[in-house]
Amino acid sequence: MTCRKYRALQPTRRSWHVCRHRCCRYRYQEPPLHTYDQRTDLRPKTRQRPRLFEAPGKLSAHTVWASTAVIAAALAYYHWRWEGWRETIIFASAITTALVATLTLLTRRILFSIAVVAAIVTMIVVASDVKRHYIEMVLHAYDVVFYLTSLSTLKFLWVDHRVHLIAIGLSFFATGVLGYTLYRCDTSRVPRLVSASVLAVCVVLGVWASHAKGERRNTLFFWDNLYLSSFYASWSETLETLWRGQLLEALASQKKPLFKIPASCQTQERPPHIILIHQESVVPPSFFPQLQYDTALDPFFKSYDGKLHRLRVETYGGASWLTEFSVLAGVSTYSFGSMRTFVQSLMQGKVHDTLPQSLARCGYRNAVFYPVPKDFVSNGRFYAASGMPEIFDFKAQGAKRYNERDKFYYGNAVKHFEQHLATSKAPTFTYIITSATHLPYGHPYEPEVNVAGGGPGTDPEMSEYLRRLAMAKMDYDAFRAELLAKFPNERFLIVQYGDHQPVATRTLLGYQSNLAAEDIKLTPDSPGYLTYYAIEGLNYQPPPMPDVDTLEVPYLGTVLLDAARLPLSQAYQERKRLLQICGGRYFTCSKQNEILGFHRRLIDSGLVDAR
Repeated sequence: MTCRKYRALQPTRRSWHVCRHRCCRYRYQEPPLHTYDQRTDLRPKTRQRPRLFEAPGKLSAHTVWASTAVIAAALAYYHWRWEGWRETIIFASAITTALVATLTLLTRRILFSIAVVAAIVTMIVVASDVKRHYIEMVLHAYDVVFYLTSLSTLKFLWVDHRVHLIAIGLSFFATGVLGYTLYRCDTSRVPRLVSASVLAVCVVLGVWASHAKGERRNTLFFWDNLYLSSFYASWSETLETLWRGQLLEALASQKKPLFKIPASCQTQERPPHIILIHQESVVPPSFFPQLQYDTALDPFFKSYDGKLHRLRVETYGGASWLTEFSVLAGVSTYSFGSMRTFVQSLMQGKVHDTLPQSLARCGYRNAVFYPVPKDFVSNGRFYAASGMPEIFDFKAQGAKRYNERDKFYYGNAVKHFEQHLATSKAPTFTYIITSATHLPYGHPYEPEVNVAGGGPGTDPEMSEYLRRLAMAKMDYDAFRAELLAKFPNERFLIVQYGDHQPVATRTLLGYQSNLAAEDIKLTPDSPGYLTYYAIEGLNYQPPPMPDVDTLEVPYLGTVLLDAARLPLSQAYQERKRLLQICGGRYFTCSKQNEILGFHRRLIDSGLVDAR
């Protein structure tokens, strides 16, 4: 009997046997020992337990969907617990779900897709937390590009952070193994129409939430815990930077000669000690005619020539590091586009011929007195890379609070001068950053100090700010007097500037009093960006100051070097030329090709590494 005939005779057998006919090995089933009519079978039916595997190497449907539900619940809990408010939660959740839907659309495997995305989310969160621990900044999408395209940075990580680099490598390896294993074991097959529909809904939700949450705050990457929201939102500006090809905006090409850094600095006489004072949140009250205040404050803002000189900065109410960068590096933060919030961390060691480096070539000993821990927004590393290795931060100065009176920092600077002059005749460059005038202004600062606030009807915040401004003037006057008394034979050049306006001016600018600083959107020409800079000499007569209506902040370092009568490098000579032809403007200069051409020369000369 052939196998075909045998098969026809045995269609309903249940136990497996093998046909041993020479033409095939056909499996057939033996008939059961007892035959029951399914309609009359009254035996109790036992409920089968769900199986982990439905076949060797294949997860059962129950296991796949149960595991998917557990991972989805864990992701949902994390987003709800840690990703901020409604809009940011929806934004992060929509992007995460869209990633899952995209993988499912490609593979039709739901467990594989959600497990791989969950592993990636875990790596982002852990990496953000580790980065924040070291430099007070969470993970940015540009970090991925930067580290993967910089062999020298990977070598640095291998030397100084080998454990973390190995952990990253193992994490990627483990994710790859997990993905490969689940791809083979996952038995789910989700219809692509379902995946595509979920993806479309998530894209719509993500776009809505992106607009609803508003423009990214300057502080988002520094002390908000929105690890996923921050990372997802940073991809747009990273792609913009990659499209531009460099961090710093510049002309595509430039035929002018390259800048050279002088090997030495020759001065005709011993230059003066230079004190640069970063006056936190300080703006002249005279900028607001409607404001009633004690006019005895006005001399605090005037230079040795008796005039008030206006400075245009690039931030309002906060983000002081933007102003610091422009002062020390001599470049506008606006020229970095949407990446400008991160200039200090991104440009560590990438800017050469900075203000402190220029002073160091002239024999200056550089030091900075910083009111908070030096790891804050990665400032300490930027200061050191810019030419200020001596950093006296919150801990080094023995501070008890982050906003000590200005006289506390001035006193530490005087002690530094005394120790230095006891052993050396080299000039000093001292960068002092004050803090007492920083927000919030909802409580009286040192209420026992009797100083004038605002006149009748003045907003309480502004009145408190004016009190602190009066104390800042008192402390500065005492500092000048102490320098003259203790160092009668030393020459000092003092340059001070306001880093940005306080948030207390927002109502004077026409904004509501309940708005935070980062909710106030200003154009580069806005009066909200105006502060001041002042120059004076102790036992020293500075040269005439620039005759411009308003000086933009990237030129302040050039003005300082010129006021100290120090020789300018070729790059600073070009800045001085740009100051004159642009009338003190930089980013808002009408001759933008001159500014962008200058940037190209900086990049081509190796003075700025813009990648």
